[in-house]
Order: sequence, then C-alpha cells, then structure tokens
Amino acid sequence: MSERFSLKRSFGRLFRGETEIDFIGHSKRWFMLSGAIILIGLSSLLIRGLNFGIDFKGGVSWEVPSATLSVSQARAAIAPYGLSSATIVTLGSSAGRTVQVEADLNTLSQSAKSAKEAQVSAALAKAAHINPNQVGLTDVGPTWGGVITSKAVTALIFFFLAIAIYISLRFEPKMAAAALLAVIHDILVTVGIYSLSGFQVTPSTVIALLTILGYSLYDTIVVFDRIRENIVSVVHVGRRTYSDAVNDSMNQVLARSINTSLVAIIPILSVLVVGAYIMGATTLKNFGLALFVGLTTGAYSSIFIASPILAWIKEKEPRYKTLRQTIGSGKRASKAQRGKIGAAEGNRDDPKSDLRPKAEVAAGSGSGSRLVSVESLHGSTRPSSKKKSKNKRR
Repeated sequence: MSERFSLKRSFGRLFRGETEIDFIGHSKRWFMLSGAIILIGLSSLLIRGLNFGIDFKGGVSWEVPSATLSVSQARAAIAPYGLSSATIVTLGSSAGRTVQVEADLNTLSQSAKSAKEAQVSAALAKAAHINPNQVGLTDVGPTWGGVITSKAVTALIFFFLAIAIYISLRFEPKMAAAALLAVIHDILVTVGIYSLSGFQVTPSTVIALLTILGYSLYDTIVVFDRIRENIVSVVHVGRRTYSDAVNDSMNQVLARSINTSLVAIIPILSVLVVGAYIMGATTLKNFGLALFVGLTTGAYSSIFIASPILAWIKEKEPRYKTLRQTIGSGKRASKAQRGKIGAAEGNRDDPKSDLRPKAEVAAGSGSGSRLVSVESLHGSTRPSSKKKSKNKRR
C-alpha cells in the first residue's frame, strides 16, 4: 500500500512540475552516452554503409500477384540466377497480395540484363503458378535516386537556415546553435541505427527524417520558451544561476515532453505492428520505422542534449559566470554560518560543557567553595564606599 502511495505521489509531483532532477549536473553522462552511440554508428557507416533501396542505387523490381507465394519460395526460385541477396517483401494481403522482388543488375550489359529479367520473370511466374505476362517489371535507373538525394540535401540546408534565423530572432543566436546541434545529433543517431540494423533506406525514409526534425525542434522550442521565462524571473534578479534556471525549466516541462512524445510514438507503433506486420502493409514499414527511431531520438535530445548545451554555452558569458561565483560565495558563507550555529547548539546541549559565565571563576574547594568575580581578583575600577563617604563630607 505504501509503495503504491509513493508511486502515485511521484507521478503527481512529475505532472505538477515539482521534480528536482539535476539534468545539468549529470550532463556529462548524457553527452558520453550520445557520443558513444554516434561513434558506434559512424564506425558502422564507414565499414558497412547504408542499405539503399532500389530508388537510390537503381535496379530492377518484379511484382508477382499471388496469394500463396511465400518469400522463401520466391528466393528459392531466383537463386539459380545469382540473385540470392535480392530484397523480397510482401505487399497487401488476401486477394490483393503481391510479392515484390528487387535486385541490382546495373553491372550487367544491356543485353545480359534483358535476358536475366526475362529468366527471373519466368521463374517467379512458375513458382506462383501464373502467366509470365502477369509479372510486373520496373527498371529504375540510379540517376533518379541521385535526384532524390540532392533534393533531400537541399531541403535539409534550407531547413537549417530557416530554423537558425527563426530561433535567433524569436529567442537568441545561442539558443539557435544549441537547437541545431541537437538536430544534428538526431540525424547522426538515426543514420547510425539504420547502418547498424541494416534497415533499407527508401524515399519514405528521407521524408520521415525531414518530418522528425520538425518534431524534435518543436519539443526543444517548448523547453527554451520556459527557460526564457525563468531567466527573467529568477536569474536577472540574482537569485539563481543560469544552469539552475535551465534545471527548473526542464523539470517544469518534463511531464509535457513525456506526454507529447508518447502521444506521437504510440500511433507510429500501431502503424508498424498492426499495419506492417499484422496486416502485411510493408510499404508503411520504412516510413513508420524512420518516424519511430527519429521521434524517440528527438524526445531524448530535446531534454538531455539541447538544454545542457545551452546552459554550457551561456555559463561562459561573463555576467552569468560572475553571478555563479557570487551565488556560490553566498552559499558557502551561509553553510559556514549554519555550521557555527550547529556547533554552538551542540555545546549548549552537552551536559559536560561548562555553561557558567566567563566572568565568574570558582574559588575554594569543597562545600565551602564560593564564586568570586574577576573584578575582585584583579582589582575594581569602581570607587570604594569609603571614598564615596569622604566625597560626600567635602
């Protein structure tokens, strides 16, 4: 019962923005984690590269309408023609089911390529028990994929420029730099995951990647807006450092970031699990997979990457550096004062401690001992009673 109450209380504090998680204090951990993931991904990218689809590297695609032909049967049918590494997926379900086979034949001459296309079409038709004329054939050149890539890069450059200008005008240039570094982080992590997993890169992947960049920036802007409000209310009046204000802001919007991410990720999971794997709509898999990886990475970077980078950049400014030193000195002085007060209270409560006034010293011994003032030991500066009486008679 107590554990349930404690969990409920913790969730209540989270959704009221009352948590006190030290995001900035542990920023090195987040940076090391992201750095390790990016380093592994880049190593895989240099060694293995990306698994580009037919739209990027060119090739031939066969579409076989069949409700019974399986992926293993299709692969066995084309294996004698040296296409054992071809990509085979199923599209649709029931009566509208189609088996799609993609292979790279760009290394062959035109006559050899045409001959192999006809042989593979006949083999697939035989395996599916249909007429070879029913097998669809599409020849995609590599130039089309190159056009897609160049347009995607151009769109990405304009995206970066537009975002940098908007955030610089709406907030400040250093916030724009932190946001763009977080976006680059998302791109590198996503590309690394695709390289490690061998997921196929298609035009849908590119579209999804551009989509998730916008989402990642949206979440980052929400955090930055709260940071700006807290800077005005607590930092400019000298009560908190910039890093403290960033920590406060992140704790205040943490519940909102979690809710926004879950609301976006759950439908994507539905597309992947229900649409792609249960209903067989594999065309949605590439798009949904890129969205899922990107949204998860974007939610992480908006909290653990963008804001700590912003705090690190801003703490380099002289005014915030001076403010940190001033607040730190005040905290140390206050801590020392509390230590002195605690020591004094401890001595007062100690029964062995001598609490008699310092102006009194014990004299004599045994039961006849008495207290003698210091003045009587060293001589008093007050006039004696005899002198007083003489003065009166005069």
